[in-house]
Amino acid sequence: MAEKFKVRKGDQVVVITGRDRGRSGEVLRVIREERRVLVQGINMVKRHTRPSGGNAGGIVDKEAPIHISNVALIDPKTKKPTRVGYKVTDGRKVRIARRSGEAIDL
Repeated sequence: MAEKFKVRKGDQVVVITGRDRGRSGEVLRVIREERRVLVQGINMVKRHTRPSGGNAGGIVDKEAPIHISNVALIDPKTKKPTRVGYKVTDGRKVRIARRSGEAIDL
């Protein structure tokens, strides 16, 4: 069984290491089995695609998955990378940004 991660689809993350270090984007998909995330506009690669249906084909730029350890969640208050904690409020488990103490899920 794949494990649970602190980064979810729709989160704003920043790349903390690698070729795209310092760039940020939105998580499009979490691939739990491979421990990877797909981030909009990050880790772009070129794919040679064959024409089919409505697709013209040719060389297409698309996002490749990046390892989850190479991204950090962006603190909603300070806009800087942060670690994630959990707190139970009103009977709900809520993700908390460790840097500012601000709730991430609303």
